[in-house]
Amino acid sequence: MDAKISRRDILAKAALLGVGAFAGKFAVSTAQASDEEPLAKTWPWPYVKLDPAETAEIAYKQWYNLGCGGTVMYSIFEQLAQKVGEPYKSFPVESFAIFEGGIASWGTTCGSVNGAAVVVSLIVGPPTWEDRTHTVVSDTFNWYSHANMPIYVPKDPQANKDSIVHTVSNSPLCHVSVSKWMKAADKALGSPERKDRCARVSASVAYKVVQYLNRIHDEKEIAEHPVWTGGKEVGTTAQYNCADCHGKNVPKAPGFVKK
Repeated sequence: MDAKISRRDILAKAALLGVGAFAGKFAVSTAQASDEEPLAKTWPWPYVKLDPAETAEIAYKQWYNLGCGGTVMYSIFEQLAQKVGEPYKSFPVESFAIFEGGIASWGTTCGSVNGAAVVVSLIVGPPTWEDRTHTVVSDTFNWYSHANMPIYVPKDPQANKDSIVHTVSNSPLCHVSVSKWMKAADKALGSPERKDRCARVSASVAYKVVQYLNRIHDEKEIAEHPVWTGGKEVGTTAQYNCADCHGKNVPKAPGFVKK
């Protein structure tokens, strides 16, 4: 895939992530955007159902250009740019290559689920603690943490052509996810095998996100796992397996008593 996202009026599109009116619906049609207000400022964005397998294959190939977060967004938004048009045509997907390596190689949240969160927020609607956006993003993080990754098998793998090691990260963190796989596979960070693995993981996430979006489009149930709310469970923002890194030194929330 060598199609490029337009940079036309990129400064004028800086408000693409701005908050728009939310009426509680899944998608906003072009007709709902006023002549004075660009469609990019309405929220949520229009969506038509996509093929998860086709999306995953696009994501796998684009990983080598955009990294984990950018490729998840590209695989979905590029198709919608063709099927729907704006605001997807002008969205600067390539700028989200910064998600690679857990954001600028800091090993924080895996870029693929970061990219998934942006996609879900723009298409499903403004996130709150109780709505579908929060539920889908939380479910995606939960699924990612407990899945035997990578799941998706590309048509033409760049490496690991005969077989590939699978690992469960028990964490949404890039550092934990990648390091556990590298140890199990005995492969270095810069190896073709590790790159292929992360491309497959990103493709797996893209596949999953489209499944969620298609379910919402068809008004079906979306939650597959309990929604994780760190504040209710541990009194602070948190992810699932603090003990993997912190051991007995998990920070305690002052004054917190679990109900």
